[in-house]
Amino acid sequence: MAIVLAALRCFYSDHLGTGRQWKLWQEMKVRRPETLPVVFSREEVAQLIQSVRCDRFRTILRLIYGCGLRISEAVRLEVTEIHADASRIDIRNAKGGKDRCVPLPARLVADLRRFWLRHQHPRWLFPGLRSDWKTERQPLPQRARNATGPMSESSVQNAFRLALAESGIRKAATPHTLRHSFATHLLEEGVSIRLISQYLGHASLETTLLYTHLTAVNEGRALEALQRLQEQTFRPASTRRSKA
Repeated sequence: MAIVLAALRCFYSDHLGTGRQWKLWQEMKVRRPETLPVVFSREEVAQLIQSVRCDRFRTILRLIYGCGLRISEAVRLEVTEIHADASRIDIRNAKGGKDRCVPLPARLVADLRRFWLRHQHPRWLFPGLRSDWKTERQPLPQRARNATGPMSESSVQNAFRLALAESGIRKAATPHTLRHSFATHLLEEGVSIRLISQYLGHASLETTLLYTHLTAVNEGRALEALQRLQEQTFRPASTRRSKA
């Protein structure tokens, strides 16, 4: 319906010029289905990461999950944006042109340092590898050191798909699923929803509130509360009279 509406608006308003004042374009609303995102369990995250064979893809997928990054933010991460002493990453010019800081766990600091020392590119943490015949004869670290741009998003997506198939996880997941899992698992650990929203770079808190529907901890607490209400409300009358 959205495609048809756009085509009609283009034809009548832009091409014929007869429907520019029609109220139809404002009154016609196409409601999109509100679906919950796919989320990995913690065991599934570990299973997926272990299924990645190439170290550079394993490292960047660990980073996406460990810091809740978008794939575009991860591949374009620069060395100067990592502050190991302060345990944080500066995300520059993210979605919407916004900057933000994300906490960086100590284990990820060591992992990223180990990976960077292999190629030591002066700018990119994840440099791209050109595949033309002039560079294929060079050793892999040298090819990475001489890279002119960052790793491509498509290469990370392909590596993720291969790892997902090899892991045996039957979910319609993408690299963005790791970001959803990051938020859900933080919420399960008791981190405030507002702080998680800042880490993710959401413009609205309502976007982050979606993850409250995905946490197993919240569901477990809700079931316990419902069980207590049932026991208190529908306990035998003799028990209620004796306590009274």
